[in-house]
Formats: sequence, C-alpha cells, structure tokens
Amino acid sequence: MTTASDSSSTPSINRRDFVRTAAAVAAVGAAPYVARGRVLSANDRIGIGFIGCGHRASAHMKSLEWLQTQQKLAIEAVAFSDMYRPRMEQRRDAINKQAKTYHDYRELLADPAVDIVCIATPDHHHAPQAIAALKAGKHVYVEKPITHWRQFKLLKELNETASQSKALLQCGTQGMSCSAWRQARKLITDGAIGQPIHAEAGYFRVGDWGERGMHVDDPNAKPGPDLNWDEFLGDSPKREFSVDRVFRWRLFEDYAGGPVTDLYPHCFTPVVYMLGVKCPSTVVASGGIYRYPYELREVPDSFNLLIDYPEKITVAVLGTQGNNHPGTGPAPSGSVGRAPVIRGWDGTITFTPKEVVLTPTQGSKTKPATFPVESREDLVSFWKSFLDAVRAGQGPTASPMDLAYHTQTALIMGMLAYRAQKTAKFDAQKQEIVI
Repeated sequence: MTTASDSSSTPSINRRDFVRTAAAVAAVGAAPYVARGRVLSANDRIGIGFIGCGHRASAHMKSLEWLQTQQKLAIEAVAFSDMYRPRMEQRRDAINKQAKTYHDYRELLADPAVDIVCIATPDHHHAPQAIAALKAGKHVYVEKPITHWRQFKLLKELNETASQSKALLQCGTQGMSCSAWRQARKLITDGAIGQPIHAEAGYFRVGDWGERGMHVDDPNAKPGPDLNWDEFLGDSPKREFSVDRVFRWRLFEDYAGGPVTDLYPHCFTPVVYMLGVKCPSTVVASGGIYRYPYELREVPDSFNLLIDYPEKITVAVLGTQGNNHPGTGPAPSGSVGRAPVIRGWDGTITFTPKEVVLTPTQGSKTKPATFPVESREDLVSFWKSFLDAVRAGQGPTASPMDLAYHTQTALIMGMLAYRAQKTAKFDAQKQEIVI
C-alpha cells in the first residue's frame, strides 16, 4: 500500500497504546476453538481485497496502510471492487496502482491473490457478499449491520455458512476492541452483580447522515459501463435509477434502517456480549422522523427498543440523531456513544471513559470497586487482531459471527416491530421471527 491521498484521517496511535489495545482485543473471545483455514507464517504476505470503495472503506484502507508501513506487517491491498467504477479506480490509484480492479465483486473473489475481503458496501449487500466470500474460501471483515433489516433468512444462512467455513469472519463493530466489555463480562460471569435483570444502552448524536451527510460522487452519474444499477439494487425492490439512491442510500428503507441498524450495532453489541444472551423472546419499538423531515428521507432519525430475553433480562436501547447528549455519560469505547448500564440483583456495572465501576444494590454484600479500563477502542488494533487470527488460522475474532447473529436478530425484530406497530416475538424452536 502506498500513501493515501488524504492523510488527514490516517490513524494516529502510539506504540504503547497499540500494544496494550492489541493484547486486550486478542483476549476478547471467550473460549478458543479449533484452527480454521491455512496457517500463515510470519513472513507470508496477506492479500486484501476491498468490496466497496466508499467513505467507510477508506478508513479501513488507511488503518491497514498504517499497519503495513508503521508495524511492517506483511499485508498488501491487491484488489478493489465497486459497482461505481470511478470510485473504485480512484481508491486503487491512491493505495496501490499495481492492484487489480473488478467491477464485479465475484471476479475479485476468484482472485487467488486475495486472502481477506473487506466488505464496506450498502447494508443489503453485506450478507450475500459475505456468504459468497466464505464459500470462496476468503476470510471476511464485514461492516455492520451484518445484514439489512429485511434479511433475516440471509442472516441465518450467513451464520450457518460461517459456522461451517474454514475461513474466519469479523463484523465491523470496532468498539469491541475496547477492553471494558471483556472486563465487565468477567465481573458478571464471576457473580459480582448477581443475576442480571436490566441493562441500558443508547446512541445520541446530531446529524442526518443521509441528505447532507453522504457525499454524492457525481450528481450527473448514469447507469452504464461505469455504474451498475442492477448490481446496486441486488435483492432490494426494483426502482427507477436515482443518483440519491446510489450515493445517499442511508435515507431509504430499501437499503438502510436508520439508527437501529446504522448505529445500534455499536452500542448494543457490547451489551449482548457482556450479558451472554442469545436471541430475545420479545421486542417492541417506537420512534420516527422527528428532526429531519426531508423529502427523500424514509428511515427514522429517532428510535427506541425494549428487548426481553428468556433469561428474564430486559435491555433498553434508546437514541436519536437530533441531540448528542449521552445522558449516562460517554462510554470508554468512542463509537458506542452513551455508556451502558448493567443491573443485577446484587449490583450495577457502569462505565466512565477510564473506569469500569461496580456499585452494590441496597442490602447486598457486594463491595464497591473500580477497575481501570485497560485499553480503549481502536480500529487499527481491531484490524491487527483479525490479521493475527487469520495468520494463525484460529478464532474467535474480536467480533465473531455468533455475536453478530444474536445482536442483529434483536435489531431486525425491532425494525419489524416498529414498521408493524406490533410486538415482535422469537420462536426459539423454529428459529423464526413472528410478528
């Protein structure tokens, strides 16, 4: 990888923080499992292919470039794919002019030089592309949400494919690189708060991130050799071509879901991990377009969930894009916004940017305590842990498929409940969502 044209967003991290965070990320998984995929030696080059070359992909490219140039990792960007050719070629020229470009991502998956694919495409493409990549024997880093809200069947298929694949998968919830969640999970497992009963999480910020927050590469773009409109639509409803749908896709329900799928994977994933819960029993939701009633906007800007689990635990996930005050204070992991609260019969776990705080409930024998957060969120170290797992051929990754499956199932239930104005229920026997 050569130096990217925009150095302003190149990751900034010192060696001490990098080593501490990388060690913490490596410890996030619970129990190790059998080796998967080929084991690479320290000197073997790992070839990386990028499916989707937009704004989010550029952050991954810069993180990997930092690891290659500063940490001297044996990695290289060898292939780029995007349904919009000019964007694909621009990224290739900025990162590695010798890399190959593929207008069709399936051709990239057939390239033997590609060991890992980084999928940073619109939501409705994540699952089909990740499934195809795993079946092609490629390790997968896939952005959140791991599927679109209408793709529960694909979510199950992806989960099954990942469980059977020799390749590894990591979901792009980089907040899981923060050690606070691992530290809190151990406290919960050790019984420090007794039986968990209630948890809160949320994400609050200002900005619609659609109408004005997404860059339009070319307002005059048209379907043709440089823009594959049918490929963009994928399994979504057939629509007439629209520049806004291509470049501002987060505004439309066909391709996105608003806060519940765009933001809540960040704040909710750590809660699922800490509690060790799986699929909910019921989910209810409320919200709407309260601040950004633009003509094109279809997805909510404010969204609230109440999620009940068979373990008799309720999780409240709250948020809006109309105000950025976190309420409970900022979390130690930057991308999760509001710090979560985990309540048990005997105690409560809260978080500050620097500490995990244990507070006893009235009448319990729990002793108050604070624990320094060992390492905070870092995308570079998140990637480094994934590369280490790939090289060793062993997981789990810092944000594995089973965690993404249980997280996304609850969020899909929330979106379906919101749209139907009903309670979404989960049939555990059939593994189906019932509205």
